[in-house]
Amino acid sequence: MLNYIWSGLIIISLVFAITQDITDLVRDTWRNGEVHEIEIIFPSNGDPGSRQTVRFTIPDHDGEYEAVWRPVDETYEMVITVDEDMPEFWLDIAENQEAASETEMLAEVTSYDPQAGTAGILLPEVRYVKLRAITTAAFDMAEFAVTLAIGLIGVMALWLGLMKVAEKSGLVYILVRFVQPFLRFLFPNVPRNHPAHGIISLNMAANMLGLGNAATPLGIKAMEELQKLNPSSDKASNAQCMLLTVNTASVQLLPPATLVALIGTGVNELVISMALATLVSLIVGITAAKTYERFHPEDPHSENIPDEQKSEA
Repeated sequence: MLNYIWSGLIIISLVFAITQDITDLVRDTWRNGEVHEIEIIFPSNGDPGSRQTVRFTIPDHDGEYEAVWRPVDETYEMVITVDEDMPEFWLDIAENQEAASETEMLAEVTSYDPQAGTAGILLPEVRYVKLRAITTAAFDMAEFAVTLAIGLIGVMALWLGLMKVAEKSGLVYILVRFVQPFLRFLFPNVPRNHPAHGIISLNMAANMLGLGNAATPLGIKAMEELQKLNPSSDKASNAQCMLLTVNTASVQLLPPATLVALIGTGVNELVISMALATLVSLIVGITAAKTYERFHPEDPHSENIPDEQKSEA
């Protein structure tokens, strides 16, 4: 179902972008090809035939701006330094031009009158703004997804390996006994001493301690164990919904590592606020999940736990 939703969102965004770009072309929003008149101020004894830094003014607008004047073949061009005091239209062109830099604009000089000190210039053309923005965002997110996936490989391998050792040694089932009352309330349909209980408790502990990515493989493993109990292959069970709720709204006793990296030691001032806010979100989430569970009851799951695992516990 999510695949259809994402596909629909992508199609809608592309249609919106193309429609907006076509509208800009029809309305000539960016006034491509329009000549803009300016007044150029050369340095003392400046030669228009040589490369140099000049100042220029825009009619009906206060202020002087800087540019590099340079001859090209038999014409001239100007590399304009973008200034925040420029007209808003010029700033929009600088922001949406196809050039990599937003701090400079390359303008073509179409005419120059040395007697009057005036010139006509063509600002960079702007086309397909929305479509370029969506394409850029898509490539950026694709790069981020690959970076994130590679970064998770090591963490997932470590924690899944530790979970396998804990499961084989019976430590998971020992942990289950301690958290059984609370987990029985949250997951009444999950059999007693099921491995999912131990993995869920570790996932909750990792979230509470702000371990960040360390909680991800545990959450995935717990969801896999609950799926083994799920009678439906295409619909989440009540237990899976509760796990997602608890995992998303988990109480934060310690700040996440990413927040510490961004704020530094100042994050200590937020610990109590974070704990209270996440506690409220956890209570609200559990209440909502329990309310849904009440109106959509399920039969208790009856998956058998292997005898060798019971004996090891």
